[in-house]
Amino acid sequence: MEPKFKKIFVIVADSAGIGAMPDAASFGDEGCNTFAHAAASIGGLKVPHMEAMGLGELDGIPGVEVIKDHPQAYSIRLTELSRGKDTMTGHWEMMGVETLKPFITFTDTGFPEPLIKELEEKTGHKIIGNIAASGTEIIKQLGEQQMKENSLIVYTSADSVLQIAAHEEVTGLQELYRCCEIARELCMKPEYLVGRVIARPYVGDNPSNFKRVGADRKDYTVSPTGITALDILKENGYTVSGIGKISDIFNAVGITRSIHTATNEEGMDEAIRQLDEDYTGLCFVNLVEFDSEFGHRRNPVGYARALEAFDKRVGEFIAKMGKDDLLLITADHGNDPTAHGTDHTREKVPLLAYSPAFSDGHCLGEHACFGVIGATVLANFGLKKAPSMVGEPLKDLLK
Repeated sequence: MEPKFKKIFVIVADSAGIGAMPDAASFGDEGCNTFAHAAASIGGLKVPHMEAMGLGELDGIPGVEVIKDHPQAYSIRLTELSRGKDTMTGHWEMMGVETLKPFITFTDTGFPEPLIKELEEKTGHKIIGNIAASGTEIIKQLGEQQMKENSLIVYTSADSVLQIAAHEEVTGLQELYRCCEIARELCMKPEYLVGRVIARPYVGDNPSNFKRVGADRKDYTVSPTGITALDILKENGYTVSGIGKISDIFNAVGITRSIHTATNEEGMDEAIRQLDEDYTGLCFVNLVEFDSEFGHRRNPVGYARALEAFDKRVGEFIAKMGKDDLLLITADHGNDPTAHGTDHTREKVPLLAYSPAFSDGHCLGEHACFGVIGATVLANFGLKKAPSMVGEPLKDLLK
């Protein structure tokens, strides 16, 4: 069959949740709402393009009007099946994989001493740090020591992650990568199973000018625990283009091409550029700065301004779309910048579906699985999902 859409763009505004899940209290997240609380911090959000797609129908967001007449867009609110509130769990569920057991975090305790000792023995480097910390701050605190000793700064965060920072010139990129590969192997053990090990190289010669090198960051992830929509698309000859950290999140499984970007602006630049490319398939985009720069750093004003800046880029994107393009804007979890601590928050997420081909767009209410996204992508291309996959296609988008 001829697909209704030649290209589908799934753009993930990383952590832009839209209100607490029913079980949020069990995660310590009762009352969280990333979108609404960020908006309230600036007295109301100005996001006219997402507003015109029906964003206001999904939740009470200060500054966002409830617009019911949006024939070229469908608005949907999604709840999460998986037990978790992390990047991998959310993205994997979008593509059909339900995670029943959350990845382990070591936020409060640091990593166990047996793991640290084994990492020292196998890498040949002393380990310093081993706390939950901001990457920029821990490099300021320990960077000079790391350079002097050629040790490794190990730290974590509220995410299920083990990060290793080392100076690009003192330790060297390849040596840092080698050590991260060892850490990834060690962290495959059930008692240490974290979602990602991340190489965090930095440059500079003193705390005042130490700077992380985003282009040389490298993520070592675990592969999805089941078949995803990406696998099925790839197996059937369709392009699966990952922008941002998508390839890292899926450990490159099911990806046919990958473009790493470090900022929201770079991610949107690349997505807009790919509108003009001649291929058939999925363009999957992660915009990380909502999460990394504003959510975890509990900066509601910065978060709100980032949402407004994103909305402007959405306007540029839709202005270039053709009738054979479909845009799906969503999120993978919450990260309420007004919540306690620095962790992600257990939230519902928005799904805004826009195409010039639509003429009967309206609010589709709430659906109980992020997997409707991958299921809809597969259905568009006439492909069947694997029996293990979760989520049913949104038929209104394909009629």
